[in-house]
Amino acid sequence: MPVAPARPSASDGPLVPFHYVDGPSQRFYALAIYIALFGCRLYDWYGLIEEDGDSISEFWNFLKWGAIDGVFLYGLPGLRIPWLEWSWTTTTAIFLAHAIMDGCLMFRVSVPLLSWLLAVVKIFYDREVAISEHRVDPAAVMYNASLILGKQTIHILPEGSAMLNPGGGCFCLDASMRSINLPIRINQTNPILIELLRIDLDTNQNETITLSAKQVKDLKRKADKTLPKSDITSPRFLNFEVKRTGVYRLQKVVDESKLEVQRRLSDTLVVACPKASITRSHMDKCKGELSNLSLQVEGMPPLKIKYSRTVNREDKGVSFQSIQPENLLSPFTGGQRTSGALIGLADTDVSWARTQSISVPLNESLSTSGIWFYSLDEVHDACGNIANYTIHNDDGERVRPKGANIEQTFVVHERPKASMSGCDPQHPLKVAKGRAALLPIQLGSTGRSAADIGHTLTYIFTPQERLQANGEHAVDAKVEEISLKMPAQGSAVKEHGLYTLKSVSNQFCTGEVMEPASCLVLNPPEPDMAIKAEEIHDKCAGKSIGLTVDLDLLGTPPFDIHYEVTRKGDKHVQRKTVHVSRLRHQLHFTPQEAGHYTYRFRTIDDSVYKEFHLPNVFVLEQDVKPPASARLVTSSLRKKYCIEEPISFDVRLQGEAPWTLEYELVHGGKRSKRKIKDIETELHTITTDSLANGGEYALALASVQDKTGCKIFLEEEVKIDVRRQRPKASFGQLEGKRNTLTLEGIPVKLPLRLTGEAPWKVKYRNLNDTPQPLVYDRRLHSSNDFLEVRNQGIFEIVDIQDNICPGTVDPSASAFEVQWIPRPEIQVSESALVELAGNKYVKKQVCEGDEDTLEISLSGTPPYNIKYEQRLSPEHGAGSLAPRELTVGLGVASIRMETSRAGQYEYIFSELGDHMYDHDWERHSPLVVQQRVNPRPSARFKDLGRTYNYCKEEESDDEVVPIILEGVPPFYLEVGIKPHTNGKPETVTVPNINTKTYDFRIPHRVLTLGHHTLSVRKVRDARGCQRKTEFDAPQVPVHVSDVPAISPFEGKTDYCVGDRIAYTLSGTPPFNVFYTFEGVESKATTSTTTFRRIAQKPGNFTITALTDNAAHCRARTQITKIIHQMPSVRIGKGRETVVDIHEGGEAEIIFEFWGTPPFEFTYTRSTAPRKGQKRQVLETKHDTSHDHVKIIKASDEGTYEVVAIKDKHCAFSILRADGGAQKQKQKQIKYR
Repeated sequence: MPVAPARPSASDGPLVPFHYVDGPSQRFYALAIYIALFGCRLYDWYGLIEEDGDSISEFWNFLKWGAIDGVFLYGLPGLRIPWLEWSWTTTTAIFLAHAIMDGCLMFRVSVPLLSWLLAVVKIFYDREVAISEHRVDPAAVMYNASLILGKQTIHILPEGSAMLNPGGGCFCLDASMRSINLPIRINQTNPILIELLRIDLDTNQNETITLSAKQVKDLKRKADKTLPKSDITSPRFLNFEVKRTGVYRLQKVVDESKLEVQRRLSDTLVVACPKASITRSHMDKCKGELSNLSLQVEGMPPLKIKYSRTVNREDKGVSFQSIQPENLLSPFTGGQRTSGALIGLADTDVSWARTQSISVPLNESLSTSGIWFYSLDEVHDACGNIANYTIHNDDGERVRPKGANIEQTFVVHERPKASMSGCDPQHPLKVAKGRAALLPIQLGSTGRSAADIGHTLTYIFTPQERLQANGEHAVDAKVEEISLKMPAQGSAVKEHGLYTLKSVSNQFCTGEVMEPASCLVLNPPEPDMAIKAEEIHDKCAGKSIGLTVDLDLLGTPPFDIHYEVTRKGDKHVQRKTVHVSRLRHQLHFTPQEAGHYTYRFRTIDDSVYKEFHLPNVFVLEQDVKPPASARLVTSSLRKKYCIEEPISFDVRLQGEAPWTLEYELVHGGKRSKRKIKDIETELHTITTDSLANGGEYALALASVQDKTGCKIFLEEEVKIDVRRQRPKASFGQLEGKRNTLTLEGIPVKLPLRLTGEAPWKVKYRNLNDTPQPLVYDRRLHSSNDFLEVRNQGIFEIVDIQDNICPGTVDPSASAFEVQWIPRPEIQVSESALVELAGNKYVKKQVCEGDEDTLEISLSGTPPYNIKYEQRLSPEHGAGSLAPRELTVGLGVASIRMETSRAGQYEYIFSELGDHMYDHDWERHSPLVVQQRVNPRPSARFKDLGRTYNYCKEEESDDEVVPIILEGVPPFYLEVGIKPHTNGKPETVTVPNINTKTYDFRIPHRVLTLGHHTLSVRKVRDARGCQRKTEFDAPQVPVHVSDVPAISPFEGKTDYCVGDRIAYTLSGTPPFNVFYTFEGVESKATTSTTTFRRIAQKPGNFTITALTDNAAHCRARTQITKIIHQMPSVRIGKGRETVVDIHEGGEAEIIFEFWGTPPFEFTYTRSTAPRKGQKRQVLETKHDTSHDHVKIIKASDEGTYEVVAIKDKHCAFSILRADGGAQKQKQKQIKYR
């Protein structure tokens, strides 16, 4: 601030000396000049208003008066008139004020002088109209000192021990143990207040947990029950339940004498219980690999884990591991420490106690194949908490933690092995030229046998001519890869050369190639032979009876030599084979019949080449006259016969008649001899007795003697198989059953199961044949042959006979049912919408233009092809016929019904086919469905040119709009009301109109101010038909007059006593406001557009109606506000009380509340009143009560009083400042 000029001295007098004009006169003249200038200023301002001056005039007058004020104000101090000698700063301030005034006057800026004046008056006299229509003092209503009454002063009058967790143990929490009890040992004291300090492990934030007197009393009562009633000196253990982890410390204990109890500094840890899990790994591994597992351990480090490992149900021991993260600083790392102070008084860092998650890898060599099983047993944390996973429930199952994997099982597979079996370079595989052979690959594993899974092998191949001199592969040997699905499967090769296995693997593991790993494939030379023959002479008769043939062979033994034998005069050629295992062999040809014989050697087989044609065909010839002989005339040396039947054999005799023949029949170790004499014919038949037992018989020719008397020993015999049972016939199954479906007329092969000798003769019949089933027979050649039928029915086997014997039919499988796939059918399901009337279906009537469908059911094989006709017989005009086609993919189809015109519709379904069958005109009869389509109703206004008048609010004399309806009553009507201001149109529905003329009264809820258009949007009659008129609807105009409106300033409903309830009025003043308060009706008049009242007392305040000066309508409303009483509180029954306590003692402070709970209140503790000293506020606390009474215990000295109270709706506060009282109010309180 500039310094004011010094007072003028005696030599520094006014510019006009006092002896001319004294000081007061000079001040008078100066004031008179100022008033005159101010009058001229007002004159110029008035001229601007009257002449409506432009902006140039306004600016010019502003500059003029600014200059005049500057000359006058800055020149006045130069006259040095007493009391008008202003400093330069003061003069500048006054000049600026006048410049602002000039700007407001010349630029015609309005200044609310009247409002300023009223505000000044209101300071001294303030009255407002209350709800009771009486003027009241707002301060008297809003400030009520009786809402907060009472004070309580605590004076402290001028010892027991307590200790938390004397055992010093750790505790832990998890999902199964959500809370634990912390023991508090008290000795020789009766506490009424206990405070615990808790430090959060995650945030290092601390909090105080207070146990109230009631809680402490309950804990002590439970502790007393554990001791005899006579024992009053022993320490008590109060078990306090905690549910959160942290470091707990006993911070404060107050006994019943209000004194603080001595306590021992001790910290107790409550941590998260340790846990562990095994990470998931692949289920299949190979022998020799690493287990590649890891254990995920969580808890307070350092941790210790115990797990077990089982291989093929054999326990492989238990492993322990101590686990902790790097750089861990913990009170537990130097040894087990669970008691005493774990942290300093000022140290709140407990990060060492947080739960750590550590991954422990387990990489063990899998040296044994089979099932490996890992399981977790126990986890220990740093302070001794144990998670035991070996606990079992009552059913013997392990108790598993939720969401944890404590077991891991995987299968260790043997690695595959491969080698060549029976083939190596020293023992090559011989293959015929141009033929393929299988490489003798033998698959195995490191276990007992090869797994029955696919294998992939890689080998290299070098042709024989490109092998190196030492027998090794060529440098550019060919590499091949093959896949074998089964271990016994081989790989076909055709080229000769050296094959060597290089690798083997299966779907799980790679394997090892064992020796021998190579196989040499060779093509040996082709076979050949040389022949030398000599005749054989009979010593008795001296005749040639045969040939001796010497064979010299080339090739790879053994050999099969094929030759032909022909006899002169016989057209039949005998083809024989002799097996030779060496390179030399001798044959003996001794025919049994006389004649000229020729032997031709054409082909030879060895172990490599089969059916090899000799380069030269060897031919031998001889003439033979054999001695007496006999042979059985049979096609084979083993024959089969039926049981319990005799057997006959033909015997051809050679020599000179008559002959004597001896033969034997052998069965079951018994030999039966027979002798037949004087046989004159060369062909003789031997007939045995009936063979009663089944099994193998042997009929052997023993000897024969002809006319020469030479008895010749015979060796020929025939085996006879006598059937132990007769043949049997039954039907087989098709897809597991003895019935089948087929198309009509398509032949079906029924499977047969036949036992016995082919061929079989089967007789069968169709049980569905009428009137008498015919029996058919069929000759079959396979035991699993088929019986082809063309009809449907149940086919039954009647009889069976095989090549030898008649048989039996299995009664359980003697029948087979053949059913035809049904032809497609179309049906309409009868329901509430469709009913059968005669031979036609009648569907429920619909309305013109409505969407409707016909649900038809189709049986057969989809897709279906449908053809139908749609016929219309309208009520007026000519009918129509339209063909339709439809393809349906499922068994149900929806056909859209035609409803565009009213009339009788008929749908004729004439053709039907499906995936299996085409339409059959002979079997299908048309399906007919009828439906009637009803015309739509209509509605119109009776007086289209008339304008209807309405008020905004509903009145009893409102006009009605007559509407004429056409159709079948009752009608349902929708009327649209659209304002001309392009607002949203409204719809009014009118149901159950029983007449064809209806007087419509427009609901006021759909009306707004101004002109409207009323139109019929939809009408529906009793038949359910409706008509919508969106664009060409009949319309009539409606005019709605304006009505006054009232709306609250605030959207809330709840107010407090002392609040101002204000409303905004719209319309033409003055307004009449009608309202009720607590059941009493009142009327108030206001000439402004604002209606406000102060809430003087509690109750329900409702605005019911409003009228203004222009409208003829009365605006009815129901705007209700609820006024709540202000909350109040009292301490000590509203009196000022004094309570004396001992050091460490406590006193109860009783708060009584009036209002709507919950209550929130603020109270202070200040110094006790002392004479001549001002009270000083020591602390301020905030508390909450859900009851009307709350008791707070205090042990600190001072005066306690409430300074603020708040209930559910209102709040009241008293703040002492500068000796005065100030009130704070909260209108609406919301609680979460």
